[in-house]
Amino acid sequence: MSGRLITLEGGEGAGKSTQVQRLAERLRGEGIDVVVTREPGGTAGAEAVRALLVEGDADRWSAAAEACLVNAARADHVERLIRPALAAGTWVICDRFVDSTLAYQGAGKGLADSALRNLHHVATQDLWPDLTLILDIAVEAGLARAAARRGGGGRFEAHDTGFHLAVAQGFREIADAEPHRCKLIDGGATADAVAAAIWAEVAALIAAPAVPAANYRASAVGELDSHTRVDSGDD
Repeated sequence: MSGRLITLEGGEGAGKSTQVQRLAERLRGEGIDVVVTREPGGTAGAEAVRALLVEGDADRWSAAAEACLVNAARADHVERLIRPALAAGTWVICDRFVDSTLAYQGAGKGLADSALRNLHHVATQDLWPDLTLILDIAVEAGLARAAARRGGGGRFEAHDTGFHLAVAQGFREIADAEPHRCKLIDGGATADAVAAAIWAEVAALIAAPAVPAANYRASAVGELDSHTRVDSGDD
């Protein structure tokens, strides 16, 4: 039996990291093997690329350079961790994935959706999540949460408010365009209410037929054993 890929998405401070861990614990309580990971990152190579992306000034990279870096990290992450886990029947919960690229480098920075989808196709052999949960929160509230958590802003938080508003709208448009895969969750609710809304969607996925394992075309290279849990540390 193949595993399932669940991604959590949203703007800065949406509460993804908290909900990733809560969901993983709930699934394990149901007897489901789970790997928790994040993007950019999740493998040694991808974490090295992550440092380039999240550190430095807001204008350190152009939109195109960011998209290439994100997809370089993703290619390693999918080949070495995600596909082997799915092929082994393990469920993968990932804090950010392709929809963050579409929202941040696409809606936020103006790169064409088609170009970003083509990059994703090359990087992952067109691997898409079984379920994407988008935590929607007011931009100002999310940025305040993120700043309080870090004790100051990170590189993406340092972008102007207009950028973050465009990202938030980009996520909403993704949810509207792909309602069968993407579910919009009110990230401004209490943590318990958010967890309950997430579980309602995941419970439906558990009851649905599994995707055939062959669809994952698992890589021969795997880091599953050393990545049974990767705490994201970000929202």
